[in-house]
Amino acid sequence: MFNTFLGLETISPLSLQIAPAAVWVGLIICIAWVVYRFTDSETEIIRKIVHIGMGNVILIAWWLDIPAYVGITASVLASIITLLSYKFPILPGINSVGRHSLGTFFYAVSIGVLVGIFWHLHQPEYAVLGIMIMAWGDGLAALIGKGFGKHKYIFFGSQKSWEGSLTVTLISYLICVTILLVTQGNIWQTWIVSLIVALVATILEAFSFWGIDNLTVPVGSATCAYLLSTILFNC
Repeated sequence: MFNTFLGLETISPLSLQIAPAAVWVGLIICIAWVVYRFTDSETEIIRKIVHIGMGNVILIAWWLDIPAYVGITASVLASIITLLSYKFPILPGINSVGRHSLGTFFYAVSIGVLVGIFWHLHQPEYAVLGIMIMAWGDGLAALIGKGFGKHKYIFFGSQKSWEGSLTVTLISYLICVTILLVTQGNIWQTWIVSLIVALVATILEAFSFWGIDNLTVPVGSATCAYLLSTILFNC
């Protein structure tokens, strides 16, 4: 009766799955727009609001078991929009970073790649792991590095800070441990895999030409976690 009153019986189950994710994406876009329009925040802050916020949509997709084709379709559309935004002012404040970077494009691509692979393998937790490491680990590393990075180093021509890199390691480890504890339990493999994945993510994040780390970090972290878990569980 309650569903009838709300009209939910006429709404497809898929629409009910997609709606929360769409609302979340819309909320992040609105927050970024408000910050861009009504504050004097630096462009990098706006980018990181989107970078960190958008990544969390994968948790909703995992929780509601949204079909892979929906995630892949959204990824393709987002990739096209981001490519167009480099030529047209579609996403002001996100791509206008004062440097030539395809990071936003790679971000969208990585989500489609991971959803396509790990939803198909019926192990979506690894896609979630990779995307969350990209969103939070890489996102916070940039903010910490810029605000508190006093100790610099050069990695293949890219300048990084030890503070930022340590942030990637810590956040990646915490994310990996949390997800694997939920899905695999409190076993020794969880802790070993998480440590190795965190170190791999840190190395990949340091190699960030053209924003490629938005592809290598999530895909590399997820693949590493999956392969290590498979190998260690068969020992």
